[in-house]
Amino acid sequence: MQTTPNLEIVRMPRPVEHLVTGELTSDGAGVQLTRVLTHNWQHRLDPFLMLDAIASNDPGDYVGGFPDHPHRGFEIATYMIAGRMRHRDSAGNEGLLESGGMQWMTAGRGVVHSEMPEQQEGRMEGFQLWLNLPAKDKMLVPWYRDFKSTDIPEFVTAEGVKVRVIAGASHGVSSAIQRDTTQPLYLDLHLPAGARFTQALSPEFNAFVFTYRGELSTGEKTVPLRHMAVFGNDADCDGIVLQASEPCRALLIAGRPLHQPIVQHGPFVMNTQEEINQAVSDFHRGRLA
Repeated sequence: MQTTPNLEIVRMPRPVEHLVTGELTSDGAGVQLTRVLTHNWQHRLDPFLMLDAIASNDPGDYVGGFPDHPHRGFEIATYMIAGRMRHRDSAGNEGLLESGGMQWMTAGRGVVHSEMPEQQEGRMEGFQLWLNLPAKDKMLVPWYRDFKSTDIPEFVTAEGVKVRVIAGASHGVSSAIQRDTTQPLYLDLHLPAGARFTQALSPEFNAFVFTYRGELSTGEKTVPLRHMAVFGNDADCDGIVLQASEPCRALLIAGRPLHQPIVQHGPFVMNTQEEINQAVSDFHRGRLA
């Protein structure tokens, strides 16, 4: 863990444009979750398509898992706070996602996978983020990588904020996940009471923060527990400033928008309806990886 990261100075912080409460829903084989970033926010938070949060001590909420299902046209980052989930896919990949770890999958031209819990009791808590692919990359060969908790770089700021860099780079510390086009930034922030965290960021990038422990403030806005704050893209703003009056944990996520059409049909995200029709046909004909 790095304890002397490069300082990121923010002179004009971004304001909060929207404060969003997630929607309670279920997916897979009855897994109970909160859909934080819903379909309605896909264009505003381009290139991000979805963020789901799972947090339960009741096995009945998660034990059914996510049996075999297809994807095409985007990337999936699954980050686990607590619990164990087994990944298997039609490209021959298999991995065990454990507490503190992350899995990154590029569905590309298509893959069928499952995510099944390897526990019958205890806490299951984590997040799944969907990141869109540019049109030129939607038919890439599928790719998958497991990251153990120790594989995720961390640093601590001078104010005691622990930062886990899941994707992108922060304060001079880089993740293994880098994307040239969307340039995603994905940080897990652990803020002690009274701590402040700054992140320099181009106003071109769409950005949001989601609190999963406690609450924090940014500018004049309070972001309560399990809420998403969407930041404005004011041209004269150069980053984000977060302040915690109590111990808080939050995800800070940002990326460069693609400005391309988004056509989604369940687990397929393409640019045209014709491409969606082809994806459905390919799946039913067994032509995904």
